[in-house]
Amino acid sequence: MESAEYHSALAALAWQIELGADECIADAPVNRYEVPASVQKPKPASQPAAAPVMQVGVDPVTVAQEAAGAAEDLDGLRAALAAYEHCELKKGARNLVFSDGVPGARVMIVGEAPGRDEDMQGKPFVGRAGQLLDKMLAAINMSRDESVYITNVLPWRPPQNRDPKPDEVAMMQPFLHRHIELADPDVLVVVGNHSCQALLGKRGITRLRGTWTEARGKPALPMFHPAYLLRNPAAKRDAWADLLSLQAHLRGEA
Repeated sequence: MESAEYHSALAALAWQIELGADECIADAPVNRYEVPASVQKPKPASQPAAAPVMQVGVDPVTVAQEAAGAAEDLDGLRAALAAYEHCELKKGARNLVFSDGVPGARVMIVGEAPGRDEDMQGKPFVGRAGQLLDKMLAAINMSRDESVYITNVLPWRPPQNRDPKPDEVAMMQPFLHRHIELADPDVLVVVGNHSCQALLGKRGITRLRGTWTEARGKPALPMFHPAYLLRNPAAKRDAWADLLSLQAHLRGEA
């Protein structure tokens, strides 16, 4: 005779099916993109056990350094980034977001990572934050069409616009460093906390902003990210002061 527990469990299952449940899931999510650090080859049943055979993985940062270093120009660097297969962000992104603006411009703006609009169009700073950036530049008679070159620390959009992970930034740094070398601007504008961490090794944009420093051998000015200004309009006064400082520096007045 079947137990009462059996009938109770069967009834509960039938109730869940009526509610629309059609598959079982685990308590914790499974990362199906995760690659195991090592693979053990199965041994034939007829042979005695042997020491496990390990597959040695490559270092993504080393691969990035070699690929970036081999790029002789910006087109070559873009191609090297497109061919780089060790960043998981690439698998979920629509487009590679490489740059916008004028290569060789005196000012190079380094943002953090693409958002939804940037991912769709394949260009940095084209959403609401990008529109505000254009207005900020116009206020000091500059534009991405004539006098500014723009890129990001990450060329692919993180899922749900989450913050970049340290390993993602680390493997993209060689490409960013080479990008700066090839673009060869007079001044770097480092926008946002994650950009400051990548180029200055520091965080705390409210403390860093407005103070000239150096990054990759270039004068660098940390500034608030336009997305932050959209959320905190009161900070636009500080951003305006930073823009005036940038303008004065370019004129040789600072």
